[in-house]
Amino acid sequence: MKEVAAAGAGVSPCAACKLLRRRCSPGCVFAPYFPSGEPHRFASVHKVFGASNISKLLQEIPAEHRGDAVSSLVYEANARVRDPIYGCVGAITSLQRQVESLQTQLALAQAEMVRLRMANAYGAARHNGGGSTASGSPSSMSSPTKTADHHDMAVDQSGVMELELECSRFWAY
Repeated sequence: MKEVAAAGAGVSPCAACKLLRRRCSPGCVFAPYFPSGEPHRFASVHKVFGASNISKLLQEIPAEHRGDAVSSLVYEANARVRDPIYGCVGAITSLQRQVESLQTQLALAQAEMVRLRMANAYGAARHNGGGSTASGSPSSMSSPTKTADHHDMAVDQSGVMELELECSRFWAY
């Protein structure tokens, strides 16, 4: 009930006026962006930028862009509290490293898919052309228990050359 009496108009003061311990006027520049239920937002922004600077900034920005500006200030202030040296630049750099790592993992997975497709195609060509008993799977192709005659060995060599050529084309991109 003290908040209602302090505001004068029956509304609790905004988070900024509460923190600054001043009366919240009906035209308070902070009130639309720092509601009384979220005092931590203004506290972090105030700690990093200062109330006077925030007030000046909000008054200079057109009203339709103030909400976005406050969101940016809150994000930057929270980042500065977590990392006083780099702030949100540190967070952006970390995210860029994650993207690079994920792109590398994706490229490796795509290369593995190409390798498996080529191994399956090679196995199928070997199975269809030479009467071999291999099933075409990569594990059966490298099995030491399977034997092949010299004709199959010639097919194996050309298949290896084709595989190397396809791999070199893939990695050339």
